[in-house]
Amino acid sequence: MTSNNKKSRSTLQDVADQVGVTKMTVSRYMRNPDSVAAKTREKIAAVIEEMGYIENRAPAMLSKSSSNAIGILLPSLSNQIFASFVQGIETVTNAHGYETLLAHFSYDEHEEERKIASLLSYQVDGLILTESHHTPRTLQMIKNAGIPVVETMELPKNPIDMAVGLNHIDASYDVVKRIIAAGKTTIAYFGARLDTRTRLRMEGYDKAMLDAGLEPIHILTGEHSSFSLASDLLERALNEYPDLDGIFCTNDDIAIGTLLDAQRRGIKVPQQLSIVGYNALDIGQTITPKLTSVDTPRFEIGEKSAQLLIARLKGEKTTQNLVDMGYNITEGESI
Repeated sequence: MTSNNKKSRSTLQDVADQVGVTKMTVSRYMRNPDSVAAKTREKIAAVIEEMGYIENRAPAMLSKSSSNAIGILLPSLSNQIFASFVQGIETVTNAHGYETLLAHFSYDEHEEERKIASLLSYQVDGLILTESHHTPRTLQMIKNAGIPVVETMELPKNPIDMAVGLNHIDASYDVVKRIIAAGKTTIAYFGARLDTRTRLRMEGYDKAMLDAGLEPIHILTGEHSSFSLASDLLERALNEYPDLDGIFCTNDDIAIGTLLDAQRRGIKVPQQLSIVGYNALDIGQTITPKLTSVDTPRFEIGEKSAQLLIARLKGEKTTQNLVDMGYNITEGESI
C-alpha cells in the first residue's frame, strides 16, 4: 500500500469534530464515561463505533511513566498449561482495569532479557514471570524499573520480589513413592527440554528412588515436549532396561504419548508398566486407563499472582511474598 492511499488513523480531534464537542470532552469521556452528560455520551460512543477510533495511550504513558498494563512472560505458546495460567491472571486484571501484554521467550533467558527490556520500554506497571533464573542484566533492569514483580510456577529460594507456585520436588517425590508402593522397582524418569521445572521434578524423583534403595534412571532429551516424542523415549528406555515397569514423565504430553505407544507395543498399563504424568491435562482423563498425574493449580497461581501485584500497585501491604499453592494427585488408573 502506498503512502498516498494509506488511510490515516482517526484521532481524538476527529471524534470531537464529528460530535461537535471539544477534544477535552472526548478525552474526559475516554477516562470516565459517566463524567459526560448522557446525551453527549451517547453521541461520542456512536461516533467512536462508526469511525473505529482506537485510543492512543502513548502520550499518557509518557506523561505518567505508567501504562496501566501488566507484562506477562510466557516460556511457551504451544504448552496449553499456560492458557489457564493467563486466564487466572486476567480474571483479576480485567476487574481492576489493567491490560495484559504477553511476551514469549522459548525457555531462553537471553530472549527473556530482550522481551523484558521491550515490556519495560512500554512502561508496564508490573511483571509476572514464569521462570526463576534470569540474566544479570534482567535483574538489573528490574531493579532500576522499581516495579513489583511476581515469579510464578516455582518457589525460588531467593525471589526477586514476590513468588507464587508449588514445590515440584515434593510433588514428584510424592507421586513416585506411589509408583514404588505399587510394587514397581525399575522406574525411569522421562524428561524433555531440561528447563528448571524439569530438573526440579527429576530431583524429587531421584530422592524418592534413592530413599527406596532403587537406582534412578534418566531418559532425557533437549527437544521440545510433545506426544510423538514419547515413542523415542520409550524405545530408548526399553532397549536399556528390558525389565522397565514404571515411568514418571515430566508432563502429560509425554505421559499420554508413552501410554499410547506402550499399548501399541502390547504392553499392559498398569499391570506391566505404570505411567504417571504431570499437570493433569483434561485429555488424561479421557483415555483408557485414565492417567494418574500431578494436578498443578495453574489458574489459581495466575489469579493469586495478579492479586499480589495489584495489591502492591495500590499501596496495600502484602503479608505473604512467597505463596505455596500446593498440588493434588489425580485418581487415575495408570499406576
